[in-house]
Amino acid sequence: MNDYLNQLNDSQREAVLYEDGPTLVVAGAGSGKTRVLTYKIAHLLNSGYQPHTILALTFTNKAAREMKQRIASVTDEYVTRYLWMGTFHSIFSRILRREAEHTDYAPDFTIYDAADSKNLVKAIIKELQLDDKTYRPGMIQSRISNAKNSLMTWNAYRNNENIRKYDGKSNVPETYEIYKRYQNRCLNAGAMDFDEILLQTNILFRDHSDVLAKYQEQFRYVLVDEYQDTNFAQHLIVKRLCEKRQRIFVVGDDAQSIYSFRGANIDNMLRFQENYSDCKIFKLERNYRSTQNIVDAANSLIKNNTEQIRKTVYSENDKGSKIKVLQSYSDYEEAYIVSSLIKDMMLSNDYSYEDFAVLYRTNAQSRILEEIMRKNAIPYNVYGSQSFYQRKEIKDIIAYMRLIVNPNDEESVKRIINYPVRGIGDTTVDKFVSAAVTANVSLWSVILSPEQYSVPINKGTELKILKFTAMMEDFQEQNKIMSVAELAMYVMKNSGLANILNDDISVEGTSRLDNVKELIKAMSDFVNVRQAEGSENISLTDFLIEVSLMTDQDNNKDENTDKITMMTVHAAKGLEFKNVIIVGMENGLFPSQMSIENPRAVEEERRLFYVAITRAKENCIITYSKNRFRNGQTNRSTPSSFLCDIEEKYLNFAETVELPTRKAEYPERNASIAAARRQPSIPFTQPSDNKNLKKIDADTNPPEKPTSAFGLKAGDKVEHYIFGRGEILELEGTGDNAKATVLFDNSGQKNLLLKFAKLKVI
Repeated sequence: MNDYLNQLNDSQREAVLYEDGPTLVVAGAGSGKTRVLTYKIAHLLNSGYQPHTILALTFTNKAAREMKQRIASVTDEYVTRYLWMGTFHSIFSRILRREAEHTDYAPDFTIYDAADSKNLVKAIIKELQLDDKTYRPGMIQSRISNAKNSLMTWNAYRNNENIRKYDGKSNVPETYEIYKRYQNRCLNAGAMDFDEILLQTNILFRDHSDVLAKYQEQFRYVLVDEYQDTNFAQHLIVKRLCEKRQRIFVVGDDAQSIYSFRGANIDNMLRFQENYSDCKIFKLERNYRSTQNIVDAANSLIKNNTEQIRKTVYSENDKGSKIKVLQSYSDYEEAYIVSSLIKDMMLSNDYSYEDFAVLYRTNAQSRILEEIMRKNAIPYNVYGSQSFYQRKEIKDIIAYMRLIVNPNDEESVKRIINYPVRGIGDTTVDKFVSAAVTANVSLWSVILSPEQYSVPINKGTELKILKFTAMMEDFQEQNKIMSVAELAMYVMKNSGLANILNDDISVEGTSRLDNVKELIKAMSDFVNVRQAEGSENISLTDFLIEVSLMTDQDNNKDENTDKITMMTVHAAKGLEFKNVIIVGMENGLFPSQMSIENPRAVEEERRLFYVAITRAKENCIITYSKNRFRNGQTNRSTPSSFLCDIEEKYLNFAETVELPTRKAEYPERNASIAAARRQPSIPFTQPSDNKNLKKIDADTNPPEKPTSAFGLKAGDKVEHYIFGRGEILELEGTGDNAKATVLFDNSGQKNLLLKFAKLKVI
């Protein structure tokens, strides 16, 4: 038996070795889900599967990178390079670029992030002269997203009587018109949002059976992480790809399905056996993360849900302490109690700040906590705050780079056409936008030929426009000869952005300049790492794709400083901490007020609480307040009904930290949550699957490994400017093809091309 299989428990090993049909792995919290998925892929590779025939889908780039590193440690990093492993959006955008001739988009389409999408929706609402207090951009954006995730185009949306009635009752009858204009504008701009990537992939596979058959033949095994978080569009793509061989392996935990607001459908997991009749289910029930008491408390909570795959999670760790429940008089006192508790636990248990996480239901709860942490000199990091690539100075530069690659990108044009200020005002831009909408062409087309589209501008403005377009054409020419980092510096200098940043000597200005320098470094590192790993012709498009597909978990955590972490429970999923403090456990807040009359929504809120508890390894503390400032006034609060769902023997209703005379009030145990009508949901229809799909053999093999050596010798201690210090394990190849396998102290094993690696002997 392979050594890595000996690292698995019996349940994990059985799931890894089973290859006779569809497989559902129900993985309880902390049960080694990632290890099973990783070793399953390693086992397939060691069993003879070619890496390019394995498709592994994740929800974050971070998860994909970590899994690749683990797979490489038990197989071969050279082989793992050819796995089709990544997020749903990165993999399917890659397929759409390869198959662009079968779509309405060019291969270099831009990807709009949530901010770009919302800005476009906001602009359309304004153009239609609709009230943005009724037609709230975020709400309309969410409706469009839900429609796309249900595979509904704007035309199908318009023709669906039930949806039109629903929009009418909600006082937003023009939603279909906004959707129509939004989609046309994206198409003219050569841009897709994240939901469009999934919609277009489904349309591609639905309308082009030969293309579907090609990928069905190529992907001989499909694996999906966090299957409980998939939406209908993702589920259907996977189902179509597996229709031929039925070699599908999905891992997830229905008890941690908490993203229905993003379109995630728990039924994909609960009904897996119905979709794959020969499915075999494996349950991973041993929790390696938490103490016995934390696991038992979480079990007693989640057993109250009716919609679930029953399992009995257990822990063989220490029994641990009971979950402490603390009451405060107000939300301010709650924050002081939390800060005091952290300091006390650090003194008595030798914890570091990074060993603590404070979790809350809504982002608004962080304000008071942040204020008190600052007053008490407790360093903290708010996870889920503005990410690096969402900062203004970074988005400005990225907009220039996006426009170089795709001049039709409307949002990028509007962002930088007058930044730095060059005398092209909003009135002029509005004229261009209006002409583009009327002619149903891209904004850039109108900017290039304003006279063709009868845009009334004076000679002075015309000269400024010509100067701007000439500058962008120069940038496009420089892109053909410059590296990504060199081009960014050239753009900074010649656009005027560098002057703005250099002239601002304030603390904020210095920070912005540092951020831009970090961006240039990120671009340089991106190219160097991929060159060292053997990639060729790394382009600006490659970098922009990488940036556009990043998620919060990929770029939003400060891992180099000793700080407590504060975040919403949703953001905490997938993470773990020695000590977890869950604040604001009150009815109307957790569970949220919007869910109370919807039994299914209450069950999701309970799953969310389950996720919060199971982030804790050693200690879990829960706080609630008798009074909380919400919606502009202080309101009386009652303890969450979810506290009644946990058996009393796992809880310790302790004295508060700063008010020892005040005992926590144990809420009266509710017999049940009163059943109520479900909230109305948009009645999206779901298309049927394609049948009798055609088979095309598209197998390709990775190139042969090069042989022989280059200049250095095995055993040399070396230093790499990105990966740090390490030792050369093996040399192979000659000349430009020479490679070194290096085991780095902190970055693991890497296979690097020596002509790019710049290794320094130490």
